[in-house]
Amino acid sequence: MIGLLQRVSQAQVVVDGITLAGIGPGLLVLVGVQRGDGAVQADRLLERLLAYRVFPDTEGLMNLSVQDVQGGLLLVPQFTLAADTRTGNRPGFSTAADPDEARRWFEYLVLQARLRYARVQAGSFGADMQVGLVNDGPVTFWLEVPPMMA
Repeated sequence: MIGLLQRVSQAQVVVDGITLAGIGPGLLVLVGVQRGDGAVQADRLLERLLAYRVFPDTEGLMNLSVQDVQGGLLLVPQFTLAADTRTGNRPGFSTAADPDEARRWFEYLVLQARLRYARVQAGSFGADMQVGLVNDGPVTFWLEVPPMMA
């Protein structure tokens, strides 16, 4: 499972002109589900997202997590993160989970996040979303919990 996290001063998801989700300062995380991902990968990614130290302390060092600063956590499904871009000029999606599995594990991630942290918002799986954000820093990190291979 892949999480592209961005430290933001604000972020929102709009679907059909309606704001579906939004946060102030916190983390916007684009989530890609790969073949072989499951609860183990989702749980580990969530553990890392909640504890990852990307917010500045009083000395300006990245020593605080989203939980430490009581920031928002906006999880957005993004199928294209699981693309194979190693060759050619067109991405391949053979490494991405099929849509039903991807939906299952994204929704599991959101549910677990809401059970562990109060400030969670989410995008809509399969929707044509417009995602807006103000990246703070800019600070962006790629986190990956490798899928289990069959």
